[in-house]
Amino acid sequence: MLVVKKFGGTSVGNKDRIMNVAKRCIEDYKKGNDVVVVLSAMGKMTDELIAKAKEINPNPSRREMDMLLTTGEQTSVSLMAMAMDSLGVPAVSLNAFQVAMHTTSVYSNARIKRIDTDRIMNELEQRKIVIVTGFQGVDQFDNYTTLGRGGSDTTAVALAAALHADACEIYTDVDGVYTADPRKVSEAKKLNEITYDEMLEMATLGAGVLHNRSVELAKKHGVALVVRSSLTTEEGTVVKESVKSRDNEISGVAGDDDAARIAVMGIEDTPGMAFKIFNVLAKKNVNVDMILQSVGHNDKKDISFTVKEEELDIAVKALEDYLPDSYYEEIKASKEVAKVSIIGKGLLNHYGMAARMFNALYKADVNIRMISTSEIRVTVLVNQEDMVKAMNAAHEEFEMQIKNFQMEGCVC
Repeated sequence: MLVVKKFGGTSVGNKDRIMNVAKRCIEDYKKGNDVVVVLSAMGKMTDELIAKAKEINPNPSRREMDMLLTTGEQTSVSLMAMAMDSLGVPAVSLNAFQVAMHTTSVYSNARIKRIDTDRIMNELEQRKIVIVTGFQGVDQFDNYTTLGRGGSDTTAVALAAALHADACEIYTDVDGVYTADPRKVSEAKKLNEITYDEMLEMATLGAGVLHNRSVELAKKHGVALVVRSSLTTEEGTVVKESVKSRDNEISGVAGDDDAARIAVMGIEDTPGMAFKIFNVLAKKNVNVDMILQSVGHNDKKDISFTVKEEELDIAVKALEDYLPDSYYEEIKASKEVAKVSIIGKGLLNHYGMAARMFNALYKADVNIRMISTSEIRVTVLVNQEDMVKAMNAAHEEFEMQIKNFQMEGCVC
């Protein structure tokens, strides 16, 4: 049996936790399994590296930032190999270049194209535990790239798919996927199982348990995931294609304060203007989420949309540099916003769900600034200071349904 295990930064944050992870991996190894371990950088190391870079250059290039940030994961895997060796088990650490993990050349947000598995398989055949750096890859020019925050999850799933692993386990500092972030919603409950589609929406909309691309890959390649804690032996949450039939359609509430709003005001009401705006952003690799077009004044229109907070300055500068002044009257930007969503399979097939959410926010005195929907979620943009209040209001509104979902789940 081949098992891929991924451990996050808090799981390897100090010596004791590194040794704990080493022992957990060795348990599987001693059962006769082949074990591949994927690690994130230790604790807050990535944040510390970013801070050091900003001390030197407030606006460092993305290429050099990727070169710097990959050192965090390399530190983790080498220390883990040393820990396993001290416990008498052969292990080898490999970075993205040594594995040959090929990615696109989009620095700080690269996508995995393919993984060469020969080196890993050779090491496994020698009965070693193979420890691989998460979060990073190498592009066609042999430059290091990174996969975005949480990218170690994607590394693990991609490896599980490429190696045809029998299991892919994602270990975090929580014991599974919850109906909401338990640090923000005290009544949040752990789910026993959840579908890929629901988990993808939750990950995209702010649930920090799994990286959204890891869920995309898992669904595409049929990799069953288990999310569990590295600090306990409790069963976690299974993420898979389908779950046990249930009456309710709400699986969770998500909040995301890593959002910013841009409004391009006073645009000529003529064909092609939206294309010109979003084409500029696409060329700068800026991802756009919620979009709202409204009628302005004097036969003109306004287009508002959201981006990640870290991409706000890049987006605004691109629009100012590449859009002629005659195209618009004003560009407004705000970081003081957040997204709150309810997620559930087939949500929009049940009448009144969106209205119930809006009513809950109204009663909580939360103003809605934008609305976006899909088949399995309703997302609203609110003031950042209202995010936690809105999450709790939505969670309370659908609490009975969420309780039923928890009770009907099963561990597979």
